[in-house]
Amino acid sequence: MTTTTPPVTLDDVLDAAARLEGVAHRTPVLRSRTLDALVGAEVFLKCENFQRVGAFKFRGAYNAASRLTPDQLARGIAAYSSGNHAQAVALAARELGTTAVIVMPEDAPRSKRAATEGYGAEIVTYDRYTGDREAITRALAAERGLALVPPYEHPHVMAGQGTAALELLEETGELAALLAPVGGGGLMAGSATAAKGRCPGIRMIGVEPEAGDDTKRSLEAGRRVSIPVPKTIADGQALDTPGELTFSVNRRLVDEIALVTDDEIRHAMRFAFERLKIVIEPSGASPLAALLSGRVGGLAGRVGVIVSGGNVDAERFGRLCGGGG
Repeated sequence: MTTTTPPVTLDDVLDAAARLEGVAHRTPVLRSRTLDALVGAEVFLKCENFQRVGAFKFRGAYNAASRLTPDQLARGIAAYSSGNHAQAVALAARELGTTAVIVMPEDAPRSKRAATEGYGAEIVTYDRYTGDREAITRALAAERGLALVPPYEHPHVMAGQGTAALELLEETGELAALLAPVGGGGLMAGSATAAKGRCPGIRMIGVEPEAGDDTKRSLEAGRRVSIPVPKTIADGQALDTPGELTFSVNRRLVDEIALVTDDEIRHAMRFAFERLKIVIEPSGASPLAALLSGRVGGLAGRVGVIVSGGNVDAERFGRLCGGGG
């Protein structure tokens, strides 16, 4: 009999937590009686919109980048991202005394590009609908001798992302369910590893935009499925296929995937702003949207939600909350 070692374990998440101590923020957990009444459960929001760079991505980027050798750090880091991982790698590189080159789509939100450049990174753009960002970045890394830190398809990245769920459970105690957005699957893979390791009976629920249901289709098919690059306001979830490593974890540990519409995401963003007094970007609002729209049934008791980020500029936030794109 042979056994397959999972790419990330609870021990890996615990090790990442120790490495991130004093570097990443321990983000707040918010409560709302109004939200509890609407959902019919006790909801605990892990607010990664208050993380460094405004999103959970700093956890994984720093955990991976900090493990590079001195020689690798001297040459620099390459990454590809629509925005949050880009900022995370740029900041991690600055913290570690090295440089970063980031491949970003031409239509990435202006605020995310500006923030990435503000951390000192060089930006290389591509067309997300015709270009292969991973191939572009790998070629660039090979040409310049850079170490690649991918946004989700890496054990150390997944382990770092899982520290958000680990912190949430340390603060709340046992939860009946945990919701997290799913894009490439790294946050969910790390979260599920941490949560199932601490609470084996927890119900892990991923949330995707309706237009970008590649993980839901993949779980139903039992294999990775590709879809056309989705057009959704949730730019952090606009992927066409799950990662290979992340899917190998999520197919074992994720119990279900809920889908939400862009309008439901907009409503969740407005709710968070008006009732919770926080700003959430579209991808970060998708789990809250699933709760508010009743897309997840059978919820009771204590429910955790990872609010993955808040990187949306004021102009776009106003358009989205006003019903625009």
